[in-house]
Parts: sequence; structure tokens; C-alpha cells
Amino acid sequence: MSRAVRAIIVAALAVLWIACAVALWRSSTVPGNLHLPSVHVRSLFTPAELARTARFEGFLRIEFVLSQLALISALVFWAWRGPGYIRESAAGRIGTGMLLGMLGLAVAWISQLPFTVAEVWWERRYGLLRTDYFDAIFGDWWGLGGEFLAISLTLLIVMGLAGWFPRYWWIPAAPVFVAIAALFVFVFPYGSDTHKLRDPQIAADARRLARAEGLGKVPVEVEDVSSETSAPNAEAVGLGPSRRVILWDTLLDFPRDEIRVVLAHEFGHLKRNHLLKALAWYTLFAFPGAYLIAVLTRRRGGMRAPEAVPLSLLVVTVLGLIALPAQSAISRHTEAEADWVALNTTKDPAAAERLFRRFTRVALEQPDPPGWWAFLTASHPTIEDRIRMARAWQQLHQR
Repeated sequence: MSRAVRAIIVAALAVLWIACAVALWRSSTVPGNLHLPSVHVRSLFTPAELARTARFEGFLRIEFVLSQLALISALVFWAWRGPGYIRESAAGRIGTGMLLGMLGLAVAWISQLPFTVAEVWWERRYGLLRTDYFDAIFGDWWGLGGEFLAISLTLLIVMGLAGWFPRYWWIPAAPVFVAIAALFVFVFPYGSDTHKLRDPQIAADARRLARAEGLGKVPVEVEDVSSETSAPNAEAVGLGPSRRVILWDTLLDFPRDEIRVVLAHEFGHLKRNHLLKALAWYTLFAFPGAYLIAVLTRRRGGMRAPEAVPLSLLVVTVLGLIALPAQSAISRHTEAEADWVALNTTKDPAAAERLFRRFTRVALEQPDPPGWWAFLTASHPTIEDRIRMARAWQQLHQR
């Protein structure tokens, strides 16, 4: 294939990628010309509350930056020295690659251990975390085991395909991983440690809100986390018959009108097919990501060679950090739409504003974090922006 033909194909694929991304982005139902009124956070929170959230999140920002530097440094070391520690074993090239991958994951975990301890200490100091250090750091053996299993399965697929298609393994690999991700999203709710919502009033509210959003019957379940954390949270999970909304039990002490806003928000994710859209975004990033991994590991023999595995771990981590601002922006866009759906369903912007203000007081969310931090990592609009949207909805419907 000539360079000219290759360039035309790459350009065509880039145009297709951009068109798909724009279509996904524009599928939001939030009015494009919505004017968000200004909000002065100092009039919404006391100076002590603002100072407390600034101290809490300021420490976590520093911890995050240092932890990522430590992680990159550890993986640079493993990419440089790792292949020299292990020669191809009796397990063959794939088995050796999987061993290098699992050892690389262990190196990464060890590099993050001091920061995990610091984060646990900080969250315990502020009363958000209630578990002890051992349980917080080592308690989730199932999760850690799942990570080792995931990296082993990933390397088995990638190195197996690279054995057949040394330069073009990424083409079949990307849809395989999309399919695995879709399967995970579908089955995840069935493995959740939850129970039925027992409060009859909240259950009745949930049924009414689900009908109002055209969803029919969607189970609402509760996850008991109050022995581990005081932070509130909720999530919409599943696809098709596995769809449901999960509330943390820490939310159930909130006023009923605020819980209705949370429920309507999570139903909004389901109504707007946000989990399917997330899979679509994952697909868009999977193809160029797999291609870059293939290109950047060629000097180590490509992904068919065990020696390339430590380098691939570094490449995946760096690409993830590079993509973090885009992924955060997509998440904020999605969460803003769910807020808008909740406002349209509940027609209660006052309850929404009280809920958002409570998140600052209970979960210590800084209402107006530094712009660079929100740009890089925020998965939700800031508390300030969420309150602005609630007030914009109210102004729009008072006309």
C-alpha cells in the first residue's frame, strides 16, 4: 500500500471519527443556547464550609498529581528493566507476556500504596471513610484479583491476535474489547451486593418518576455502604433487562424531595441511553488507542513479543492520562443532561439546588474548584454549575 493511499485512508477514518464524536456530543437534550445565571458561592455557603472543602480537595489534588508521577516512574522502570528479569519460560511467549503483565500490575500497585495510605488517612480525618487502614487498602481482594484476571485476559487476546496479525492485530482486537465491555455492563448489576428498596414512599416515588420518564418498570436497589463511608452516591447500571438504579444507603437519610431528584437523575441516564452512549465513546477511543499501542511497541517486537508487554503497560497508562480531559468532558456533558432530565421530570429546581448544596456539606465537594482541576478530572459539573442550571431551568419556565 502506497503512502498516498495510506494517508487517504487515515484522513477518511479521522473524518469519520470526528463525525461520530460530534453526533454523540450533539445528541444531548440540554438546550444549546441555555443561559446559566451567575451564582456567588459565598452567598450559598459559609466561609468555614468553603475553607473546609478547599482544604479537603486541595490535599487530594496534590496526592493525585504525585501519585500519577510515581505511577509513570514505576512503569518507566518496568518498561526499561522488566524484560531483563524474565526470559521466555516454559509457558511460551503468551504465558511469559502474561507473567510480565501481572508483575507490572504489582509494580504499579506498590507504587500507589503510599498514596492510598495517605488518601485513607485524609478521608478518615474528615469523617468520609469509616473503615480501618487494612480493610481500606487490602480488603478488596476480589477487586485486585479481578484486575489481575483482566490484564491476563487482555494480554491473552492481544498477544494471541498479534501472533496471527503482527502489525494489524489492533483491528480485530478493538471490537473484541468493545464486546467484552458491553458484556460487563450487562452482567455487572447481577453481581452487585444490593437489596430491594424497603421504604414504601420512596419506592412509590421511584415508580412514578420512572413512568414519567417513559421507562416502565426499573428496579431500584440499595447498597449498604454506611459502615464504610458517609459519602452519598447513586448510579444507573445495566443494559436492557439488567437495567436498574442503585442507591447507597447513605442517601436515604436525605429529605424525600432531594431523593426524588437523585432518582430522576439516574432514570435520566437510562432514558437518554447514556450507558450505550458510553460504549459508543469507548468504541471511538478503542480503535485509535489500540493502533497507538501497536505502533509504539513495534521497537520491542510488537505485541506478539513478551518483551513488549512492560512497555505496553506504560503506553496504556500515558494514553489514559492524555485522554483524561476528553473523558472528563464527556462525563460532565452526560451528567449535565441527566440533571436537565431530572429538572424536567421533578419540576423542582429548589430541591435540586438544596441537594447540590448538601453534596458540598456532606461529601465535601468544593463548589468552585480550580478550573484546571475541573477540566482534567471532574466527572460531574461543579456544584456551582449544577446550581446555575437549576436556576436557569426555573427562569426558563417562569417566562
